[in-house]
Amino acid sequence: QVQLVESGGGQVQAGDSLRLSCAASGRTASIITMGWFRQAPGKEREFVAAISWRGGTTSYADSVKGRFTISRDNFKNTVYLQMNSLKPEDTALYSCAARRGSYHAMNGDAYDYWGQGTQVTVST
Repeated sequence: QVQLVESGGGQVQAGDSLRLSCAASGRTASIITMGWFRQAPGKEREFVAAISWRGGTTSYADSVKGRFTISRDNFKNTVYLQMNSLKPEDTALYSCAARRGSYHAMNGDAYDYWGQGTQVTVST
């Protein structure tokens, strides 16, 4: 099993930045890909970004490309999501996920482990 714990969420104003963290523990050697997803009230879960745990290859949703950066620290077993130029439409519960496969799946069902999420609220 793998446990994921997110942190770093908060309430900010439009244009501000936040950095989310996701600490992994347990059988982390089984992780191949880490991803960030978000879900706003009344909306479906949305893919945000993914990163290959070993090689560092990244993928992004078009809605965040150029503003968000996903990175990882293998020694700390932690994945980060640096979010710049935040917009009110970025408001959501952000969750990290891990999967044993190498494909940067945009479907959350492809991920094996999930954290509880951290809330990000962006006001105008």
